[in-house]
Amino acid sequence: MRFIVILVFLGILASLASAFVYLMRDKGGSNRTVNALTIRIGLSIALFLFLLFANYMGWIQSTGIGLRQ
Repeated sequence: MRFIVILVFLGILASLASAFVYLMRDKGGSNRTVNALTIRIGLSIALFLFLLFANYMGWIQSTGIGLRQ
């Protein structure tokens, strides 16, 4: 479980870094920056939904950090 989350998170960071590189190189001349940011948003939403699903299925447990009882 931890490996999947770390792998997707690294993919999100790589997509963000590539968008920055495309932004600096292309100076707005192509859609590569937009495509990289679209991939980043898709991976972020997929990771969020996966974590919600994993919590629902009981694969991960909430620690309750920050919650008062």
